[in-house]
Amino acid sequence: MKRALILLGVLFATVLTGAQAASMNEYPLPPPGSRLIGENTIYNVPNDGRSLEAIAADYKIGLLGMLEANPGTDPYLPTPGTALTIPTQMLLPDTPREGIVVNLAELRLYYYPAGEDKVIVYPIGIGQTGMHTPLKVTSVSQKIPNPTWTPTANIRKRYASQGVTLPGVVPAGPENPMGLFAMRLAMGHGEYLIHGTNANFGIGMRVSSGCIRLRPDDIEALFNMVPKGTRVQIVNEPVKVSVEPDGKRYVEVHQPLSKVASDDPQTMAIALSKNQKAFVADEQTDKAMFDSAIVRRSGMPVLVSVGQDPSAASMAPTEPQSEGNDTTGGAPITSVN
Repeated sequence: MKRALILLGVLFATVLTGAQAASMNEYPLPPPGSRLIGENTIYNVPNDGRSLEAIAADYKIGLLGMLEANPGTDPYLPTPGTALTIPTQMLLPDTPREGIVVNLAELRLYYYPAGEDKVIVYPIGIGQTGMHTPLKVTSVSQKIPNPTWTPTANIRKRYASQGVTLPGVVPAGPENPMGLFAMRLAMGHGEYLIHGTNANFGIGMRVSSGCIRLRPDDIEALFNMVPKGTRVQIVNEPVKVSVEPDGKRYVEVHQPLSKVASDDPQTMAIALSKNQKAFVADEQTDKAMFDSAIVRRSGMPVLVSVGQDPSAASMAPTEPQSEGNDTTGGAPITSVN
């Protein structure tokens, strides 16, 4: 009887932890005129030998997002006892709250389920320097479970220059770099997709040839929610600003996308839009705090109202959550990957 109670307790804890992890990236939509969602938390690194990527995955955060919030952290083995900021507070992109919105600069995908008062946020991998994901308003033209991968001629040529000969078609399954689920976008010649991956590293980084990658459990969840024909808007906004209904003014700054290999995203100049320049020029904006946020590029909202405490967000201690496992998966795809 005692053993049965223990097993029941373990099962309950597992289900609860899984539910917490599943809701980690879901946020209620703020009221009209507001774009601030979520709050940051603090994670104390245990002595368990896990990488920063593993910690980031628990909280549905990308690797570069974790490094922006915690500069100087060892990505392979964070120091035990270190207090890491989990950047789960953000400003919604200045776009219609409809369908899928991808902000390349912040390496995030936002999904607004139709008829639901919430937004679901996923970290993504995007195109490497020189292999940019196009900026466009498009739609999901095809949903493909268990995809195969047919590398484009340019990808085959690039791999060949490194001494690697790619097969004509990579079959579906756990070794396929497309992962187990893919959604084709109605742009180009159909070579741009939102898809999964067979790697444990690279989400929240510039790793693809132009496609948008998600972790295996994230793409499965998104694939199952998103109808064919869903609107997709791709933007590149390293700076987001908001004046909230209570008058508080926030700026969120991410490292801009490098254009050539020699660019340093931490020091590259960031061009501000007309609206952002007006935000800075307003007498209610603390310009020194704004300039500091531009230099720091923490990837988190910073309060820049004149006379206000410039704290980015309230911080609460938290424990790591668990992630689900991916499954296995064949429809042919030609993709920039």
